[in-house]
Amino acid sequence: MSLAKVATKFFNRHEAIGLEDMCLRILSLCNSKSLEEGLCVHSPLVKLDLHCNLFLSNNLLSLYAKCYGPEHARHFFDEMPHRDVVSWTGLLSAYSRNGRHGEALEVFDSMVTSGESPNEFTFSSVLRSCLAAGEFDEGTCVHAYVMKLGLESNTFLLSSLIDFYAKCGCSEEAHKIFRDMDSGDTISWTTMISSLLQAQKWSLALQHYIDMICSQVPPNEFTFVKLLAASCYLDPSYGKVLHAHLIMLGIRLSLILKTALVDMYSSCQRMEDAIKVLHQTPEYDVTLWTSVVAGFTYNLKVKEAIAALYKMNIFGFEPNSFTYSNILKACSTVSLLELGKQIHSRVIMTGLEADVCVGNALVDMYMKCSRHVEDGLRAFRGITSPNVISWTSLIAGFAQHGFEQDSFRSFLHMRAVGAQPNLFTLSAILRACSTNKSHSQTLKLHGYMIKAKALSDIVVGNALVDAYAALGLVDDSWRVLSMMRHRDTITYTSLATRMNRLGCHESALGVINHMYKDDVKMDGFSMASFLSASAALATMETGKQLHCYSIKSGFGSCTSVSNGLIDLYWKCGFANDAYRAFEEFSEPDIVSWNGLISGLASNGYISNALSAFDDMRLAGLKPDPVTFLSVLSACSRGGLVDLGLDYFHLMSSEYDITPQIDHYVCLVDLLGRAGRLEDAMEVILTMPFKPDPLIYKTLLGACKLHRNIPLGEDMARRGLQLDPSDPAFYLLLANLYDDSGRSDLGRKTRQLMKDRGVRKNLGQSWTEHRNHVHIFNAGDRSHPQINEIHDKIISLATELKKRGYPYTDTKGSSYHSEKLAVACGLLNTPPKAAIRVSKNMRICSECHDFIMLVTRFVDREIIVRDGNRIHAFKKGECSCRGC
Repeated sequence: MSLAKVATKFFNRHEAIGLEDMCLRILSLCNSKSLEEGLCVHSPLVKLDLHCNLFLSNNLLSLYAKCYGPEHARHFFDEMPHRDVVSWTGLLSAYSRNGRHGEALEVFDSMVTSGESPNEFTFSSVLRSCLAAGEFDEGTCVHAYVMKLGLESNTFLLSSLIDFYAKCGCSEEAHKIFRDMDSGDTISWTTMISSLLQAQKWSLALQHYIDMICSQVPPNEFTFVKLLAASCYLDPSYGKVLHAHLIMLGIRLSLILKTALVDMYSSCQRMEDAIKVLHQTPEYDVTLWTSVVAGFTYNLKVKEAIAALYKMNIFGFEPNSFTYSNILKACSTVSLLELGKQIHSRVIMTGLEADVCVGNALVDMYMKCSRHVEDGLRAFRGITSPNVISWTSLIAGFAQHGFEQDSFRSFLHMRAVGAQPNLFTLSAILRACSTNKSHSQTLKLHGYMIKAKALSDIVVGNALVDAYAALGLVDDSWRVLSMMRHRDTITYTSLATRMNRLGCHESALGVINHMYKDDVKMDGFSMASFLSASAALATMETGKQLHCYSIKSGFGSCTSVSNGLIDLYWKCGFANDAYRAFEEFSEPDIVSWNGLISGLASNGYISNALSAFDDMRLAGLKPDPVTFLSVLSACSRGGLVDLGLDYFHLMSSEYDITPQIDHYVCLVDLLGRAGRLEDAMEVILTMPFKPDPLIYKTLLGACKLHRNIPLGEDMARRGLQLDPSDPAFYLLLANLYDDSGRSDLGRKTRQLMKDRGVRKNLGQSWTEHRNHVHIFNAGDRSHPQINEIHDKIISLATELKKRGYPYTDTKGSSYHSEKLAVACGLLNTPPKAAIRVSKNMRICSECHDFIMLVTRFVDREIIVRDGNRIHAFKKGECSCRGC
């Protein structure tokens, strides 16, 4: 029999004098369980003239609000003959619970106007509505009203005020209220701790917990839930201590507390402990199992996550949208497209495909894992109501696949449908600008961000700095950077990385000083950028200082830093140090091996480079296209034609790597150096790419080496058709004529170059000593020691002739930049110290022979890194062996 029938039967049998108590019991029972059957007492209350009983009416008002919402509650409220603070508070709470906060505040205003004084529960509901509606000023007025009524010592109300100020970002005000409390209870302490955690003051929140214990205020399960959520941002041991405390205090392991412990251990990568906590009590729910699945996916243990999903089903819990979205995130992270498709099938079977949370995870998974952008677009279209995350995933996915224009169109469409971009959306669209190098789009977005006041966010600021730097507008990047309120390591790292790509290596190193002044510490990624700049400049002193700093800062285990050190030492000619940096790896990755192979090859250790390639394969690493570029280069420099051809064919036959244009350039160089010029030409004619100037230039260099004028002229003609302003074609052809005894044609070629207004690229060399870089241009006289440097070159040339060495000083070669740099090094470095010189293009043959002969009687090692390779001169020999 239903509750309504029981109540009606009872009313028919009893007098009105006993009904008040019975009605109250019925209403109390129904209120506790939100049972609408309790509303059956409304009619008897009116008939028996009990509707004037305010206590009964307030209970009935509460039941209307719970069962039918604020509209029905308001209708009943308006019919009440009498109202008190409980009536007003009940109606106000009904609006607040249903998210109708504006109407809740209107009820409060009507209450005050009616002369009814609010109590602590009224104020608490009003403060919640002020917070939700973003009415901060209204909330401060409520605070003033609280003080006017003398309720500022009410602990419950003060806890609500602390929560209000903390969630509005006013942690100082929240803290002041808490300090002024005479004595806090568990709720106020927990609220204060929660406010500190929201302000990301993790250590201070833990200190408050310690003070709470010292004040003998007992924490409850919600105190621990808050603290456990924060412990992942601190040392993992704090979470274990908190777990020990709650056991010691005898706090019952409720479902919400068990879930918080599972989350804590998952974030600390201690899934074994998380599983132990999971099975400590027989209580489970979907949220708890989802936390377990999320923990495994966070730790990239996808198999275990799937097993947890299976166990969840065995225990009788159906996965929800959050469960599936977590599994899909794992698929995105480790690129498991097939698994993602299987999860997608289950999502369709459970009818969650249109759910925005699952839909967002599907868009992200397909965009990151599938080669077809249409898969992600299809998932996006399946979402019933896309939110800002949906649009952001779509925009970022288009940019990732190289469809930058689609990213821009999606961004415009997003705004057209009324979805407001968030900080991550703006960062994603700026990354598209960086990739597409779209100046106009970057300027438009910059304007939009100024209007939206989004530049105050460091993530957006960093993305804009990177976008301008990608366009080569470094000054604009600095301007944005200087206007940012805060800067972090990412700000400076992205700028230094872009400067390296632009070839502005000195400016990249200059970023270090700006970081120091801004009190921003380097991390592994910024250190790798600065090491790359030092390697490009061959500034060994700076590189050594960076190496020392990396050791002191604990970056020794950082892979990107170690790879940067390998690159630095190889490019500076420090073979032993480069080897040592490589050997410090416990598990070198493909970048490490590529650095070793490339370094060995460029330093002339051909057989060692090829042995390293075999060692890499034995270690179980699969070569990538960069590996084969280094291997082919080693074979070319070592004259190992047949072996180089074998490696070239091995790329596609064994490793399924399609050779790119760079690999064909290496192949042409390999054949050309060996004198197989016709075979090299055949490669150019049959390769699946249109030839570029570099490949013609490479074969022209081989024609110069083997003095093949007809083919050389053909290569120069073809190359100049593609790039008429490249001086290298004129100079290589002129030198080919000179070497072949046709100096007349050489002079005509140089004159033709001059007539066409083509200028020779400026030869520049530099050397470093005493932490100062000395830069020389060909024919430069700006150096303060230039007279001494010229005298040194003349004395060395005189000594060569005196000793009878085969050396001819061609006109003007004494003023070549590499000679100037070597002479500067001889004058300014200690006796027997190695001299290191870098040049922006290939060293000329006359300067090469000059330096090599000088080392026969000058007991120095002279290392010259040119635009092609490293030449280590010692005792009259060069590591290039004339190749």
